[in-house]
Amino acid sequence: MNQPWRHSWHAAAVYRSRVRGCLLGGALGDALGYPVEFASLDRIRAQHGPRGVTGLVPGAHGALGLVSDDTQMTLFTAEALRQAHAREREKGIGGAWPQLLRQAYERWLTTQTASAPPADPAHGGTPAGLAAEPWLYARRAPGNACLSGVAQKYAPDPALPLDGSPGEVNPDSKGCGTVMRSAPFGLAAHADAAFAMAARGAQITHGHPTGYYAAGALAAVVAHLVAGESLEGAVLRTLRLLERHPGHQETTTALREALDLAADGAPTARKVETLGEGWVAEQALAVAVYCALAEPRVTDALLLSVNHSGDSDSTGSICGNLLGTLHGDVGLPHPWVERVEGRTRIAALADDLAAECARR
Repeated sequence: MNQPWRHSWHAAAVYRSRVRGCLLGGALGDALGYPVEFASLDRIRAQHGPRGVTGLVPGAHGALGLVSDDTQMTLFTAEALRQAHAREREKGIGGAWPQLLRQAYERWLTTQTASAPPADPAHGGTPAGLAAEPWLYARRAPGNACLSGVAQKYAPDPALPLDGSPGEVNPDSKGCGTVMRSAPFGLAAHADAAFAMAARGAQITHGHPTGYYAAGALAAVVAHLVAGESLEGAVLRTLRLLERHPGHQETTTALREALDLAADGAPTARKVETLGEGWVAEQALAVAVYCALAEPRVTDALLLSVNHSGDSDSTGSICGNLLGTLHGDVGLPHPWVERVEGRTRIAALADDLAAECARR
């Protein structure tokens, strides 16, 4: 048997598993956290027992496994990146990703204002891609900055430096809506490029430097995990990347606090809350990194990431992105994954993205 071919096949299989794991793990963390997103830790424990949430619990209308805007926007990000890569490969048109990303987020915005996929009279049917999926037409507490930012139809300019200056759109906003959707950049590009693309993509909705640097940091960590780094190693490499950018301090400090806390004894929900509630970007990233590092078992890490007073679906989603990329889809708890809304479509999109990007 040809050894180089076997190695290439194996590498492609591992990559595909990591891409699947990232998107499915993010959706699972989102689904675990969404029903308790606005609840305090004490309320979570009062409702679900002294250990809090120990698995998927019913959300709206008693349904299990529902995902929120975190997963919705992540999927539209992945769809845009697949389209951009295909356009460059097929037509030699590079640099199209900012416009395609803006358009993808506009399609997501339509899902937040319409009740079902709109009819397309010109073609006698419904739109293609994710915009044709009825299950995505659900408003699950989207962030105001994401809604108002996408409505401004801003496309970032890749030529502009990432120098810590406020962006044009919502310049004072650093909500976690930037970071919770940015993992796919790390699946589609190497770390430096992923960081820059995610940071600029975050500026479509959020202009605060910490908001867009945290998005870039998640993408870089994911890219390093795809390349085979340990999670701690991926974070340390990302910290060195951050230090090259003016105004990185809030994001850097949050990540260093997560690393230090993970090394400080047994993990607890109270320790999670010392990192913040996750409503802002650097806190959401720090909580997710801490939980993924502090708990060796995937299920325990995911549960730790949602059992706190704060933005449980966003911290759960980001933690799931990290764990899924690190371990691949085979490392996720499949009885839970099987109950996640849109699981089959998410897996198919992951496979499409992996197949396209593997053609580099």
